Amino acid sequence: MRAVAQRVTEASVTVDGETVGKITGPGLCVLVGVTHDDTPEKAAALARKLWSLRILPDEQSCSDIGAPLLVISQFTLYGDARKGRRPTWNAAAPGPVAEPLVDEVVAQLRALGAHVETGRFGAQMKVSLTNDGPFTVVVEM
Repeated sequence: MRAVAQRVTEASVTVDGETVGKITGPGLCVLVGVTHDDTPEKAAALARKLWSLRILPDEQSCSDIGAPLLVISQFTLYGDARKGRRPTWNAAAPGPVAEPLVDEVVAQLRALGAHVETGRFGAQMKVSLTNDGPFTVVVEM
């Protein structure tokens, strides 16, 4: 699994003009990508890492201050543009594999006590955020 965690002061995601997820920070906006060999165990490990990642102000984590997370599925994190001008998506897991694992990341975060908002899997989403810092980290499991 691959995630891009961005420290934000606010973030939201809309689908067809409807806001489906919104947080005010400090918090994290997290894009999550899934590849073919990912497992529920990797999803749980990613959730624990995101919950305890010390990238909020004063080197705090979401778990330290109860900060919210906005988690959005993002298959393009596994795009490969090394050859040619058109990325390939071969490393991205198909929806039936990826969706339950993104849901597992969210479920595990909530089990840890996190307030989690989400996008809508497979939808055309519009993501808005104010990146604080800016501060962005790639996390791989």
